[in-house]
Amino acid sequence: MKPQFETTYLGELRCENLHLQSGTKIITDAPTDNLGRGEAFSPTDLCALSLTTCIITTMGIYAQQKEFEIRSISASTQKIMAADPRRIVEIVSMIKISLGDVNSERQQEGLRRIAHTCPVARSLHPDIQQNVTIVFE
Repeated sequence: MKPQFETTYLGELRCENLHLQSGTKIITDAPTDNLGRGEAFSPTDLCALSLTTCIITTMGIYAQQKEFEIRSISASTQKIMAADPRRIVEIVSMIKISLGDVNSERQQEGLRRIAHTCPVARSLHPDIQQNVTIVFE
């Protein structure tokens, strides 16, 4: 099996992560409350953000397959940590969607359903509360 990513430890709790197919790099840093500088996404930030971006990406796929327009999607994500053991206990995602002029309740319901069925939502441990709110504007 061929690797998809490469990670290099840069020291001082920072890593450089390379996406081999595209050459894109992401730096990760430990958060300030865990001995880091907080100058980049932490690994747990990326985990939380992965839920939001997976939901949005899967919504885009759904809209393409069902042939309707999504004018815009924006979101905010909050990660809530526990201390003992240190772990994510909740991810709060607020997603705002603007659909095209021709849209239906069925399309909106399909988009709502994705929040709990996208690959990341299904991959996260069941102890992590996924608090996803979707607002149609």
